[in-house]
Amino acid sequence: MRAGAQAVPTAPTGKETLVWSDEFNGNVRRGQPDPAKWTYDTGSSGWGNKELETYCAWGSNASPCTAEQPSAYLLGDGYLHIVARKMGDGVYSSARLKTQSLHGFLYGRIEARIRIPVGQGIWPAFWMLGDSIAAVGWPACGELDIMENIGKTPSTVYGSIHAPGGDLTKSLTLPDSQTLGEAFHVYGMIWSPGRVQFYFDNPSNVYARYTPADLPKGAIWPFDTGKFFILLNVAVGGNWPGNPDSSTKFPQEMLVDYVRVYAEGQDSPKAAAEHSSVREILH
Repeated sequence: MRAGAQAVPTAPTGKETLVWSDEFNGNVRRGQPDPAKWTYDTGSSGWGNKELETYCAWGSNASPCTAEQPSAYLLGDGYLHIVARKMGDGVYSSARLKTQSLHGFLYGRIEARIRIPVGQGIWPAFWMLGDSIAAVGWPACGELDIMENIGKTPSTVYGSIHAPGGDLTKSLTLPDSQTLGEAFHVYGMIWSPGRVQFYFDNPSNVYARYTPADLPKGAIWPFDTGKFFILLNVAVGGNWPGNPDSSTKFPQEMLVDYVRVYAEGQDSPKAAAEHSSVREILH
């Protein structure tokens, strides 16, 4: 599929099994994302990037969060809504959902269908971190950035890996002045031993490939050593996107149609279940 073509949901091949997903269905207005699948990062530490937002958990009334205006919710329309709001001068709320301590994955095809927000200083992402982060920290745990976008490059999706001693990024830019926020797109990763590939809209449209040989000499490839958990978030400001300016409108909203994880070569429901087994992180 050419860059910029309309995204449609992809289906598993004959060699794939759907082992985990969230379709964000439900009829409850302002409903809670499934607590059996998602938990939250919270706070306003800057997250190592000098970000401006405070991440809010479901039901939090810790300022600037408010339970009456959740930053992540279901609306009965089949989407997860992640909303970044301006709550005051230089004060922003948003959400960062994660499957940490609930579900972890090693290898397979992992994708989400998303309509991203737009605007200077807005930084949506769909990504993964190693389950080992609590024990070894970052970047030793490894990071897989399946989709990142920043408001000043509205037509470009970035796919990156972060490893001890090496950071690699490649990108795909839509043609003809199209922007990613105009429509839903599928952002995905094909992950196998010693190889990570990122694709856009269709698994056949791979725009980035990484192997251990691509890392600088002495860097460590951490992507074959354990399970990773999924994150979805909208950041505001930071070293890379820069801060919002007078052109940035709020609220900003990311819509997620689904997140799906497929395993290769799973021949039975039991094998599929074992592939997607839950791994608890002990703090």
